[in-house]
Amino acid sequence: MKYLIAGLGNIGPEYAETRHNIGFMVVDKLASLREVSFEPARYGDVAKFRYKGRTFILLKPSTFMNRSGRPVLYWMNKEKIELENLLVITDDVALPLGTLRLRSKGGPGGHNGLSDIIEALGTQQFARLRFGIGSDFPMGYQSQYVLGKWEPEELEVIRPKIELGAEIALSFGMQGVDRTMNLYNKRK
Repeated sequence: MKYLIAGLGNIGPEYAETRHNIGFMVVDKLASLREVSFEPARYGDVAKFRYKGRTFILLKPSTFMNRSGRPVLYWMNKEKIELENLLVITDDVALPLGTLRLRSKGGPGGHNGLSDIIEALGTQQFARLRFGIGSDFPMGYQSQYVLGKWEPEELEVIRPKIELGAEIALSFGMQGVDRTMNLYNKRK
């Protein structure tokens, strides 16, 4: 069995450690925990590992957040990954800071990266792990907020949640989306 875990974010040093790049941060943590490195590849950086008979392909698209669909579709086709074995990890301003919510399907919720993936795949029927980044910004300043660097007090909240996100991604591959939702969505 093969699984594609796509962490969404924006490429380039100016976007590192920004709220919008939490998807990259989660897959970076998972790669670190499994002691694998990302390598440049077509449409993004990719890391692979095997765990208990399953292959995990971690993807950080290199096309910027709003154009994440083509990289996800390319790697699904290249690796012959079934739709039910795709997990997309993304930021969400609608969730409180540090809240993680796994869903088996759904709309984009105003997230342009998810919108582009839905358009590329032609369906909303794929799992996504939404990572709450909060919404502590004045009206009209969402872009500045999501592209802004984490505050020190926010980092204290999210660091353990990044590791939890990596754990959820691994559980998704090992136990499936429904069991993983039951295990993790009720956690505080």
